[in-house]
This record gives sequence, structure tokens and C-alpha cells, in this order.
Amino acid sequence: MKFRTVPVLLILAVLSLLLIHFHFLLCSNNSPMEEKPSPVHILILSSWRSGSSFTGQIFSQHPSVFYLMEPAWHVWVKMYQNTAEVLHMAVRDLVRSVFLCDMSVFDAYMSSQKKKSDLFQWETSRALCSPPACDSFSRSDIITAGNCRTICGKYPFSKVEEACKTYSHVAIKEVRFFDLKVLYPLLTDPSLNLKIIHLVRDPRAVFRSRENAMADLQRDSNIVVGSQGTKGEMGPYNTMQVICKSHVEIYKAGSQATAGFLKDRYLLVRYEDIVRDPLAKAAQMYRFAELRFTPELQRWVHNITHGKGQGAQAFDIGSRDALKVAQAWRKALPFQKIEKVQNVCKDAMDLLGYRLIWSKEEQKDMSLDLLFAQN
Repeated sequence: MKFRTVPVLLILAVLSLLLIHFHFLLCSNNSPMEEKPSPVHILILSSWRSGSSFTGQIFSQHPSVFYLMEPAWHVWVKMYQNTAEVLHMAVRDLVRSVFLCDMSVFDAYMSSQKKKSDLFQWETSRALCSPPACDSFSRSDIITAGNCRTICGKYPFSKVEEACKTYSHVAIKEVRFFDLKVLYPLLTDPSLNLKIIHLVRDPRAVFRSRENAMADLQRDSNIVVGSQGTKGEMGPYNTMQVICKSHVEIYKAGSQATAGFLKDRYLLVRYEDIVRDPLAKAAQMYRFAELRFTPELQRWVHNITHGKGQGAQAFDIGSRDALKVAQAWRKALPFQKIEKVQNVCKDAMDLLGYRLIWSKEEQKDMSLDLLFAQN
């Protein structure tokens, strides 16, 4: 009898061990796994000639950020016969796809033989100038557009999507949204973690900068106000009026809305505040975007805003005397033009804290600090 019980006991022991093994296996499968943090999506929302290219570079040069500059340019080029309002949905869909690193969305707007270098202003993206999009630089390098353009243009378009998927943050700079409500579906989309930085600049400075880049902006202006609206002496002011009105509406929706999905996801930044204290403002934007402000980036931000360049060319984001450039319009813009800009943009200037100038003498003597209204 004893000899019979030994195998039975062994079998029971083995079965017990198997049950214990499967129990722990089942528990481990049901236990919450360590999840990869979901990407953070940052939309720098601005208008042309507002310092948005420079602000975009603050994010582009960060080693954790995949950045694209104005991808909706391709939508507007392909569908230029339409108004900005009609194109809002197409632009929103493209931006959403880029945030999710689905670059097949560009198939509708670009040639089937496209290369990475066919993407608008691709060389301003450090992520497209470093691995896996380009093997010539390190991901931690500060990379200029000129160096990138020379070395990294030969790679296939597929590298854009491949690179995007390796970053914790995706940032887009866009100037083709005129209504924050258009973005509500993105703000409530569970697949996105969207934060909006609304960048504004003194309309008088924007107007002066637009004058210097009028030919480059003609197609965009036609879409904003129609080809008839851009003609004649009032053409440039008509465009400014639409731009200023859009900033007012975006600011009201972003700062005063009680909707839960906007809480802690909208940040207004004035370009003039950036150039007055670049390190403090860059730090604020990085905190908002959940990014670390490294010593290397602090040095870069200081150096690029304390150079000798004048930033005269469109999309020029080289080293400059940023404070001097920000104030240049006061000496270059005739007072009668200042008055017209103030007339069409008064609501925006009042709401965003820009003080009106009432005379030529005041224009000449006013310091940068006095250009801000006392809030």
C-alpha cells in the first residue's frame, strides 16, 4: 500500500506546482504593465511674421522633440482656390495625422516620388537632420538649417515617419488656423495629448515685417482675404484686420473658456516678452510642454537672441539682436501707417496688452516697456 501512495503523492506534488505556476503566470498577465508615457503634442499657434519661426526653433532644437514647421503649407499650395475657413478642416486633419506620426496624409498634397527634402522647410527640423532621418549629426547636436540642407536632403520621405515615432514630443508650428474652436476635436481626442502655445506679436511690428516679405506672403494673403481684398492701398490693412480679429477670438476661447478640455492646455505668449527675457520665457514654455531646459539649450537660447543679425529675411532664424529687431518697426514705420494698423487692430492691441501710440513724438520717444499697457 505504501508503494502505491508514493506515485500518487508525487503526481499531486507535480500538479500543485503546475497550478501554482499557472496562478502566478495568470496574475502577472493581469497585473498592470509599465506603460510607455504617451507622447506630448505641442501646437505653436500664431500668424505670419510674429516670431513663430524662432519660437519653433526653441522646440525644434530640443533632443526630445520631433518638430515640423507649417506642414499645412502643402494644403494651401494644393488648394489655393479656397478660403482659409474652407481649408480649416483639411489643415486640422493633416495636423492630427502628423501628431500621430502618420505621414501618409501628405500623399494627397505631394508627388508620389516625394523625398524628405520636398517637405516645406524640412531643414528647420533638427529631428529631420539627425538619426534616423540623417546619420551625419547626433540627436543632441544644435543643428543649423544651412548645415542640414547641405548634408541631409538625400534621404527618402519614409524617414520622416520613422523619425517621428522615436520621440516623446511632437511639435508643430502653424499659422493657418484662425479659430480655436476648429481645434476642439483635437483637444478632446483621446489619442492626443495636445497643448497649445498661442504666440502673438505687436500688430505694428507684424505689419512692418509683412511689408518686407510681401511677395512671399501674397498667395497666403489672397487665401485670407481674397485676391480682391489684397488690392489697393487698404489691401495690407485688410489682411491685418483678419489676423488681429483671429487673435482676439483665439485668446478669448483659450483664456476664458470654462471647458475642462482646455484647462492647463492653453498658454498665451507675447513675442516681445520672449525677446525681453529669453531664458525665462523659454523655461516657461518648456515647463508647459513638460520638457527639461538643459544647460546646452540655455546657452543656445541666450546666444541666438544676443547676436548681431537683423533677421531681415523671411524664415531667417540665425543669431540676432532680438530685442533690437523687435523694436525696429518704431523707427522704420511711418506714423500714418501706425495709425491705420492701430485702427484695424485696436481690439487685439487692447486685449493683448499693447499700448496705442498717439503722435510722432510718442513714437520716437517710447521705450519698449512703455509699449505695453498697464494691466
